[in-house]
Amino acid sequence: MKIALWIVQILLALVFFASGFMKLFAFDQFVASAPVLTDHRGLVAFIGIAEVAGALGLILPALTKIYPILTTWAAVGLSTIMVLATGFHLYRSEVSHAVVTIILLALAAFVVFGRVFQNSIVRTPDPSPQP
Repeated sequence: MKIALWIVQILLALVFFASGFMKLFAFDQFVASAPVLTDHRGLVAFIGIAEVAGALGLILPALTKIYPILTTWAAVGLSTIMVLATGFHLYRSEVSHAVVTIILLALAAFVVFGRVFQNSIVRTPDPSPQP
């Protein structure tokens, strides 16, 4: 289970980091694929920041074992983004895009489930003796 969680976390982190990076630093190319967002640069930048932060949150806390609960919260946040993205794409009748967001939502939900119910990230105990 741990290996599957790490694989999914890494894949999600790569997808969300690339997507967020494109929204932040390649806005013109992003708008070419979604022209309805041309006037919403601030919203797109906010979503890009949230995606990059979520991607980092999927990896760094689990890797360093510093506040590993943040990995779960990052997956919850990315799940929320995917729920909203699914609604957006369905509203615009972009079913193929909605399918992708549903798949990403399922993978993020798998990380939430695995990290909450399997408790697979254990913080390293402090080696110093207790008084």
